[in-house]
Amino acid sequence: MAKTLKLVSLGAGEIDPISVSEYRGIGGYRALEKAFSMRPKEIIGEVLEAKLLGRGGAAYPAGKKWAQLYDIHETPKYIVCNADEGEPGTFKDRLIMEKLPLRLIEGMTIAGLVFGSEHGYIYVRGEYRKIQKVLLRAIEAAKKENLLGKGIMGSSFSFDIEIVSGAGAYVCGENSALLNSTEGRVGRPRIKPPHLAEVGLFLMPTLVNNVESLASIPSIVVMGGKEYLSLGHPDSGGTKLVCLSGRVTSPGVYEVPLGKVSLRDLIFDEEFGGGIQGEGEFKFVHLGGQSGAIASKALLDTVYSYSDLRKVGLTVGSGALVVMDSGVSILEYLKKVSEFFVHESCGKCVPCRQGNRVLLKFLARLSRGSLASEGELLNLKRLISAMSRASFCGLGQTSATALKSAWKAFPAELERPAAFDKLQVGAFPLP
Repeated sequence: MAKTLKLVSLGAGEIDPISVSEYRGIGGYRALEKAFSMRPKEIIGEVLEAKLLGRGGAAYPAGKKWAQLYDIHETPKYIVCNADEGEPGTFKDRLIMEKLPLRLIEGMTIAGLVFGSEHGYIYVRGEYRKIQKVLLRAIEAAKKENLLGKGIMGSSFSFDIEIVSGAGAYVCGENSALLNSTEGRVGRPRIKPPHLAEVGLFLMPTLVNNVESLASIPSIVVMGGKEYLSLGHPDSGGTKLVCLSGRVTSPGVYEVPLGKVSLRDLIFDEEFGGGIQGEGEFKFVHLGGQSGAIASKALLDTVYSYSDLRKVGLTVGSGALVVMDSGVSILEYLKKVSEFFVHESCGKCVPCRQGNRVLLKFLARLSRGSLASEGELLNLKRLISAMSRASFCGLGQTSATALKSAWKAFPAELERPAAFDKLQVGAFPLP
């Protein structure tokens, strides 16, 4: 029995990505046609009933975000797609933009219809230059078929989409930093409140959703929120695109129904990862991107859903699963994670800017075989707590997540990195 379920990825690699007729052949634009016969509150109600959680990483309920924006009466309202897919190990939004751009465009157009918006923006990471061209061609194809632009489908509704290119800043994956960058300002996060639904792009009410979230809207509108919910987990409906990479036999993007498969299935099942490459043995998997937690063998039977993972200290995050085998040093891996955050910190706040540098220095010392005193370990615990509580945005707040989880899973490798037995950290467990 197949464990995959294609909704968002239906037709990927099988149709011409910029052919409207071929997209219609797999059910494309049925949702937009149906949306014209529905009231905005009906569509929002379906998204609420579907329990679609944001697919970008934060898992904020999409329906709740839509309802909040709808209740704000100031206009104009903007629809913004967060396509700044800069999370290492994550390439599922790329699949949609490259092979099914019209599904994303349809989802954004439905959102525009719901909120009476005339303008949408897709903020694409700077490294996706070729994909930006695919999106532009898809936008033009939709316009030629009267599915975008003036008087869509012969109605009085007009909606257009513009592509905005990022410049390679990871922090612009944070929605408010993304909006600042879209406006031509420095891509740094804003203080909240006010929330983006109230004061967003150009200081106007704005909906910001991830690529996968918006690409899920057509399925919800066509089948209804109740049926979409039934396909997934009671707490989080539908499917999730999962990115498998690292030491698995079959890396790639897989679409799975939430709550129906386990981490073990995703890594070892022949329908997904197919197990570990070569003769190596599984050691750990890093979930949800660099800001996510690390899971050892003990957690492999955890069901892949937002709530089940949360119960054991893990997160779905961006949908990334980076798998490592027994030949990988957890200490060296954590150093690379820390180097990433040092490089990508925007420098706005001290806890993130300086805290990540101190973490990297600490890990570098351990990798050289140096011993840490009990006082240093206590200070490390305090530093991590300060970073998670006082950093301005999610980058600094979660940059030590991998370290905290790895310390619990592999204490021996971190406490005695050079086979020294004198280092004792049991009295100072990481938070």
